[in-house]
Amino acid sequence: MLGWSITFFLLAIIAAVFGFGGLAGTFAWAAKWFFVAFIILFVITLIANILTGKKTNPPI
Repeated sequence: MLGWSITFFLLAIIAAVFGFGGLAGTFAWAAKWFFVAFIILFVITLIANILTGKKTNPPI
């Protein structure tokens, strides 16, 4: 998910440089939501690791 967030962020920057404001805004919105989803899943994974003592993979 972090990879998707970075990809959409870079696409937003490229679109903004070339003057596609609406498309840049859409890419930025998608990047923001992917990043928020990543943070939420990462925190849930950390809490699950602490509570269960098992090693689980973070959502990267």
